[in-house]
Amino acid sequence: MSDRVVPETHVSGPGSEPAQGLGRGTRSDSARGSVSRRFGRLPRMVGRDPTEAHRAATPLELLFDLCFVGAVSQAADELGRFVAAGEVGRGVSSFVIVFFAIWWAWVNFTWFASAYDTDDVYYRIMVFVQITGALILAAGVPRIVVHNDFALGVAGYVVMRVSLVTQWLRAARGDARTHRTALRYATGVTVIQICWIGFLAIPPRYQTACFAPLLLVDMVIPVWAERAGETSWHPRHIAERYGLFTIIVIGESVLTATTAIQAAFEQGGFRWDLVGVIAGGLLIVFGIWWIYFAAPAHEFIDSFRSAGIWAYGHYVIFASAAAIGAGLSVAVTYDIAATHISRTVAGAVVTIPVALYLVVLWALHLRPHAHARAWLLQSVTPLTALLVLVATFTPVAVLLTGLLTAALVAAKVGLEGMTEQGAEGVAGGSGAGA
Repeated sequence: MSDRVVPETHVSGPGSEPAQGLGRGTRSDSARGSVSRRFGRLPRMVGRDPTEAHRAATPLELLFDLCFVGAVSQAADELGRFVAAGEVGRGVSSFVIVFFAIWWAWVNFTWFASAYDTDDVYYRIMVFVQITGALILAAGVPRIVVHNDFALGVAGYVVMRVSLVTQWLRAARGDARTHRTALRYATGVTVIQICWIGFLAIPPRYQTACFAPLLLVDMVIPVWAERAGETSWHPRHIAERYGLFTIIVIGESVLTATTAIQAAFEQGGFRWDLVGVIAGGLLIVFGIWWIYFAAPAHEFIDSFRSAGIWAYGHYVIFASAAAIGAGLSVAVTYDIAATHISRTVAGAVVTIPVALYLVVLWALHLRPHAHARAWLLQSVTPLTALLVLVATFTPVAVLLTGLLTAALVAAKVGLEGMTEQGAEGVAGGSGAGA
């Protein structure tokens, strides 16, 4: 991979002893290390090998992700409720803020774990503390959205970041190669969290103006820290982690839509109006899942710069996927005449998130992997996103969006097959000519 630095202390050759401090199964003196990890002194936290084979998400990481489902669900539910009540602007703005808090907490943990997951007792306890903070954040979501009260959410962040700073200090102590980087992370996270606590003292009418600058400073901390030396994050592991969280967010959308449909049936029994929403919703969910995993992301994130763009861009992907569930819920509410919003608004709350998802996913995943001369394959996704936006103004916006998403999947499968056959033909002709 380009622009990646593999620490010399992590490289082991045939017949040599693995370097101490790598991931599970790669530590020397495993029996004594196992006892030390459970009951002994604090083991050194050394960056893991970024080329480690068969690196996969751990059960603890999956537990961490699942504990974020509650927060994502709360944010999507509040978005759908406000839109159904006609307060679109308030619902969207609150959702953007709350989902950023959810996403950023998840990002901080994920990238640290990719570089330094030691899976010892101390590491697990610190992750449990972070999970506790995530649950506090989830409990504070309704107060943020409804009452503009950030106290409980900030409290959850304090719990999560005390644990994260402790982890970074441990990494600074144990890994000489990234000592300065880890100290920068610990310092930056501490300072910005103090600023977020101070944010609570700002009068509510000024908080909105202060939120964006604090958010930007928070997001710049990794860029500043990594300039002192790149941490040893694992491309395949990061790509898998983001893929798993995408599945979780899409699953939350399915749950939100299912709950809304169940409530509609309980209120009025079966309604033909809901058939289009159900069919369209299923096609949307299947389609956005298929398209996300159509290209291997780890091949694109081969440097910190490309990985940073890719990782930050996923905020839109995650938020859009969560908003799709809220949109489907609103569409169900509209079809049973339980809201007074317009048909266009009921359609837009589905079509706009789908279009955003497609465009950003195309920019991050699909465009970099598409054949340079396959102009049709390059353009089919943004063209579909445009048609999805047009579907907003039709009476069957959800169904049409689902059909367009399914057509996009079919077109991509067909075009990619044709491109591969063409490339094989060219290669075969060249070989014959040689």
